[in-house]
Amino acid sequence: MFSEIQKVTDKAMVFLQKKALSALYIPKQKLHMAMNNTTAPKVQLLYDLCKTTFTPSGLSSSPSPQPIHKLCSLLDTFGPADVGLKEESPDDDRGHGFFGLNIVTRWAQPITYLDIHECDNFTMCIFCFPTSSVIPLHDHPGMTVFSKVLYGSMHVKAYDWVEPSCIKESQEPGCPQVRLARLAADKVLTAPCGTSILYPKTGGNLHCFTAVTPCAVLDVLAPPYREDLGRKCTYYVDYPYSAFGNGAQISNGKEEEYAWLAEIETPDDLYMRSGVYVGPSIRV
Repeated sequence: MFSEIQKVTDKAMVFLQKKALSALYIPKQKLHMAMNNTTAPKVQLLYDLCKTTFTPSGLSSSPSPQPIHKLCSLLDTFGPADVGLKEESPDDDRGHGFFGLNIVTRWAQPITYLDIHECDNFTMCIFCFPTSSVIPLHDHPGMTVFSKVLYGSMHVKAYDWVEPSCIKESQEPGCPQVRLARLAADKVLTAPCGTSILYPKTGGNLHCFTAVTPCAVLDVLAPPYREDLGRKCTYYVDYPYSAFGNGAQISNGKEEEYAWLAEIETPDDLYMRSGVYVGPSIRV
């Protein structure tokens, strides 16, 4: 009797084991689909999109609006957590607060540069600004730049060169020439906000960033700066149109919309340091 019960029990155990194993079995096709459906980090999606969009010369001479729209739509969804950042509080400002230090010490706090990825076609990077820090007026020769404020508020002042170029001799010490430019932007960007784009000749290719509060900006530059290929970062100082305006014709707009820009050496008070990117890794 016992042996019969044992046989039945053994058969039942075998049946249950087979059923359990069949429940655990996942066909290869379904497993492959499940792996492909895993959501990639946004920074990986951004890299993949940049890789298919940009060439060593940046965008094509007559770029389609579709890839630009895709990049902007993706960047618009980025927040600090997507790149491993934590939003800085205006009351904290890295532990000091806006009025916690004297003005000289506060301005001495560095801007932190985080390199996410760089190749011949594009650069993905982040700038983290303490309050009142400034990246002076500079250009992006032959480049297209996408900028997304991740947190905080930042003042942007930007120009485009007037074409055909209008150059005048200057009497200012160290500034032999000035060139006429038109104001493209003079505003404060506060997160969450849309992505800004500048192009080689439009959109404010020369710009200055000033942190109104602690803030961070995610930049995509295409192609990257490269001095041996003529893409050197040049700094400028701007003068009101009235300072050198005599004899220069303005085709449209008001004098307030124009300025004279003079090339300068890299400012001594540009205080920037390299940091370590700690966000999601990118599979190249």
